[in-house]
Amino acid sequence: MTHIGAIFRPQLPPERLRTIARLADSSGLDELWLWEDCFREAGVSAAAAALAWTERVRVGVGLLPVPLRNVALTAMEAATLHRMFPGRVILGVGHGVQGWMGQVGARAESPLTLLGEYTLALRGLLNGERITTEGRYVKLDDVALDWPPEGGAEVLVGGVGPRTLRLSGEVADGTVLNEVFSPDGVREARRIIEEGRAAAGRDAERPHKVVVYLFAATGPDASARLQRELSATGLTDVPGLGVAGDAARVAETVQRFADAGADTVVLLPTADEPDPEGFVRFAGDDVRALVK
Repeated sequence: MTHIGAIFRPQLPPERLRTIARLADSSGLDELWLWEDCFREAGVSAAAAALAWTERVRVGVGLLPVPLRNVALTAMEAATLHRMFPGRVILGVGHGVQGWMGQVGARAESPLTLLGEYTLALRGLLNGERITTEGRYVKLDDVALDWPPEGGAEVLVGGVGPRTLRLSGEVADGTVLNEVFSPDGVREARRIIEEGRAAAGRDAERPHKVVVYLFAATGPDASARLQRELSATGLTDVPGLGVAGDAARVAETVQRFADAGADTVVLLPTADEPDPEGFVRFAGDDVRALVK
């Protein structure tokens, strides 16, 4: 079954998260996703609040920028969430926007090396391993969590370029693809990810999850808002991005992404969405009912 999510954009003030999280929980929405964007809202604290306010909906964070966080701290925070809210936490890590990383003095000379070392260490810690490693960036000396998640926990990696997608296949449990991917782009990303899995000898492991963000707009001015969003992000020349229309139209587009290899499609409202609460209800009640 294809999972349906919606994104709480961090351009909204944090105090609006409570109402939206509860709407997501009471609707049919499978997942509510949060962003850790500099310099807006922190991902782990927002996720903890959203999980505490809800009972059912899974909460994803996409993405935690690894240059900002010592891997042991991320493991401690992730494990705490998984222990308190078992089965409801989804965490993704990524390079971070390089300009933002430079602003805070955390930009790595080799983001790919950092992400690989970090993901392997984070997965190991969350799976209860005791880690000693002396990498280029990640250095741990006999580190283990006292309270790892029972049964371990998955770690997703966010990526756009082929080298990061291949790395995700090699070291992660899933991949987050942002809104620049069309259905054809998802197919190609899947191919590269599977190449990475094969190279790392991970073919026989459980399937690699793929999460895709999809710009979506509904209402009388939906097409205009979607075009403004694509124009603002420089994506007007990429065919197959975004969808504007009613629930049937959105569900049809979601299915195209699912057919291309997406396990979860997360609907991303436009920055000028006039009714964020209504968007969550639309995604969780109307679209969810039409997607199998």
